[in-house]
Amino acid sequence: MTDQCFQKGVIDRFENDKAVIVLDDGQEIIWPVSEMPDGATEGEAVRLVIFTKEDDRTEREKMAKIILNEILRDKESDG
Repeated sequence: MTDQCFQKGVIDRFENDKAVIVLDDGQEIIWPVSEMPDGATEGEAVRLVIFTKEDDRTEREKMAKIILNEILRDKESDG
């Protein structure tokens, strides 16, 4: 990803099945609790990142290459 588009915020509270995230500029974002990281708590800092479909594909390819290189490096050291 060449340009990172993100907003910083804090989990302000939970309301039923929604989390209310307050961004640094004071805006409130309502986010499904089911889409929050496990163990997320009130007062915890978060970063919301926006990806385009192409950015997502590129990031997944980079991660796959990193993982594959680690696997191959481990096999070389075992062999």
